[in-house]
Amino acid sequence: MVQRAERVNRGGNAKRPVGNITRGTTNPNRLRRVDRWLAGPQAWRLRTEDSPLVVDLGYGASPTTAVELYQRLSTVCPTVRVAGVEIEPERVRVAKALEHEALTFHVGGFEVPVPGSPVMVRAFNVLRQYEEADVQAIWDLVASRLSPQGIFVDGTCDEIGRRSTWVALDRSGPLSLTLSMRFGAFELPSDVAERLPKALIHHNVPGEKIHSFLQALDAKWLAAAPLGAFGNRQRWVESVRRMRDDGWPIQAGPARWRLGEVSVDWAAVAP
Repeated sequence: MVQRAERVNRGGNAKRPVGNITRGTTNPNRLRRVDRWLAGPQAWRLRTEDSPLVVDLGYGASPTTAVELYQRLSTVCPTVRVAGVEIEPERVRVAKALEHEALTFHVGGFEVPVPGSPVMVRAFNVLRQYEEADVQAIWDLVASRLSPQGIFVDGTCDEIGRRSTWVALDRSGPLSLTLSMRFGAFELPSDVAERLPKALIHHNVPGEKIHSFLQALDAKWLAAAPLGAFGNRQRWVESVRRMRDDGWPIQAGPARWRLGEVSVDWAAVAP
């Protein structure tokens, strides 16, 4: 069951967290795809500070995703600190048993009430539970807490993390949209549409940029069908390469594409 979208609660009390309590459902390894991206092409951000701070915003009923985020990022930056932030106090109380010097848990919302400025804030399956009208204000609030080299990732994925999408933002605004899918978990790339971030999910209709992008990607996927004889990985790489050759502002290169991933400039898909 999908929770009805809510308006964000900004509250009249300055000490009250900004946001609403979510269902909090999660699964181990669900966010592996975005974590791999953060630990890969975004890892340079971790090296801009001696002890970089990363926030898992709205980690849910279980602190699993925050623990996994720390484990994955510490392999590329041993000095990283991860803070899990949840608006539900009981969830934070339970998570406190897992705290150590580099992993802490805090009660809060989109105001990100942690000491210091994060170089990364990851909010997955959080904003989708709010109204689209509130997305820009949430983006602005979270981005205002970032370090100069910081990034905010607003994403959505399915229950076991096989289909995932996310928008990356810095303090200046949105930078890119990334699609990441497990080979064999889709027939057409546009199957990921139901997992688009809140800012885009209602815009996948004719005449909108995101619809044009997904339709073009579907067409390239179908045209590259003969390469399926060599595996879906080769077919996907060729599909993305043809997208780039057609002028779509595709980021990164084959090393990322081989993972079932494609990132495109935000301007190409923005509502």
